[in-house]
Amino acid sequence: MTTQQATFAAGCFWGVEAAFREVKGVVDVESGYTGGTTRDPTYQDVCGGRTGHAEAVRVTYDPAVTSFEDLLDVFWQIHDPTTPNRQGPDVGTQYRSAVFFHDAGQEQAARAAKERLGRSGRLPRPVVTEIAPAGPFWRAEEYHQRYHEKHGGGCAI
Repeated sequence: MTTQQATFAAGCFWGVEAAFREVKGVVDVESGYTGGTTRDPTYQDVCGGRTGHAEAVRVTYDPAVTSFEDLLDVFWQIHDPTTPNRQGPDVGTQYRSAVFFHDAGQEQAARAAKERLGRSGRLPRPVVTEIAPAGPFWRAEEYHQRYHEKHGGGCAI
């Protein structure tokens, strides 16, 4: 099986991870930090708001079963892409909405999907989702992995 990766930030990574784990064709999902400047940040570093990182998930998927576009559809449905640096009660740059693309095809698909969503009239405000190249992904501490499975929830998405 040949797999591909996609990286998304949509608020607290616990619920985002759980949502992507439900998608047929998703092989693995890891919670972590990306989009910032600090090497190997901790949760406390990221929550301090000075690293530039977002709480994010790295999705490994089988493109023979699900497409990047299918993953984008899930991404748009599980969070509010119109609130800058916020999802529900969680506030800060680490909770921003972002697609971190791994290749030109993902970038093109993300930009097109964002534009379609913005023109759809479904949302009360403009879509503020950042679309940026994927950089280093720092896996979050083990207690964040599969958080919903271990603890039955935690943050709202």
